Amino acid sequence: MSVEIRTAVDFYERHPISCEIILAKLKASRGHLDGLTPDELFPHDQDHYGGLAANDVLAARAGIRKDTRVADFCAGLGGPSRYLAHRYGADVTGIELTLARVKGAEELTRRVGLAHRVRVIEGNVMHLPLAADSVDVVVSQEALLHVPDKPRALAEAYRVLKPGGRIAFTDWVAHRPLSDSDRDLMWQGMAVADLYDLPTYAQLVRGAGFVVDAVEDLTAEWSEILVHRLAMYRKLREETQAAGTPAGHDAFYESYVRLVDLVNEAVLGGGRFSGQKPA
Repeated sequence: MSVEIRTAVDFYERHPISCEIILAKLKASRGHLDGLTPDELFPHDQDHYGGLAANDVLAARAGIRKDTRVADFCAGLGGPSRYLAHRYGADVTGIELTLARVKGAEELTRRVGLAHRVRVIEGNVMHLPLAADSVDVVVSQEALLHVPDKPRALAEAYRVLKPGGRIAFTDWVAHRPLSDSDRDLMWQGMAVADLYDLPTYAQLVRGAGFVVDAVEDLTAEWSEILVHRLAMYRKLREETQAAGTPAGHDAFYESYVRLVDLVNEAVLGGGRFSGQKPA
């Protein structure tokens, strides 16, 4: 299936991980959807690299604990938001641009009884619908790669954080520039906007006003993770087609194969950044 990608919304409206496929898989395994628990969702709704363990590392870097007010940038279907609420007792507001994923997040959150601690709202991280100095922590996982103006998004994170608040996020980095053909494939396949190397990205975070206390290169770790995720997506494509839910477009799978190669070659990779808004 050929699809023209104009924005990240075009990509995520067709993404194979959807509320519909998650519920279809759970119904097939359980026989019904009554009494779903957050733990039953977690094997299916964590659309980021490293699963629950990655959430725990991010929570540690951000200092998330009971009643911490968290803003989750580009929250998707709300999997990490629900985990942070369930595991740590955080109060989480997810910001998500794609309306279909906002609605999916609401449905999944309601079904597992976490609506009192998690809300995913439609919004743009470059223009947040949140008040200044209103949250304790900002997190994000492999999502700012879609944002065309990352300095603006980081400035918004700084604005909504309380003095002394923390930011912790992971994202793609480019250790070496992409070729024109790879850059086009990553856009058409996964709506990848501008990428930076680790030092440049860290400087963007500092430029927004944060004191950066850790910059971690995740490329070697992601190299193994992405091989397994590619196999997962190939299997999921068959399952979504059988279930009649969005299966992703052809360029997505083509770009994912190329992504695995580029990360193995250390052309692309990942970074984890954490820092603090001065008190």
